[in-house]
Amino acid sequence: MSRVCEVTGKGPITGNTVSHANNRRRRRFLPNLHQQRFWLESEKRWVSLRVSIHGMRTIEKKGIDVIVAQLREQGEQV
Repeated sequence: MSRVCEVTGKGPITGNTVSHANNRRRRRFLPNLHQQRFWLESEKRWVSLRVSIHGMRTIEKKGIDVIVAQLREQGEQV
C-alpha cells in the first residue's frame, strides 16, 4: 500500500536532514495519513479511505458524497 492520500493525492517528498554541523543527508517527508471510516448515508454503509489531515478537511468542507463521486469518476473503487 503506497503512502498517498486518496483524496488529495499527497505523497512523500524528499529533502535534507541538516545536522548542527550543517551536514546534509537525504530524507523523506511522509504525509500525515490515517485510515478513516466515513458513513455514506446515501448507500447506508461505511467507506474506508486512507486520507491525510488536509483530505479530511476537504471532506468536511465538500461532503463525503461529493468526494466519493469524484473518486468514482477517476476510476477508483470505493
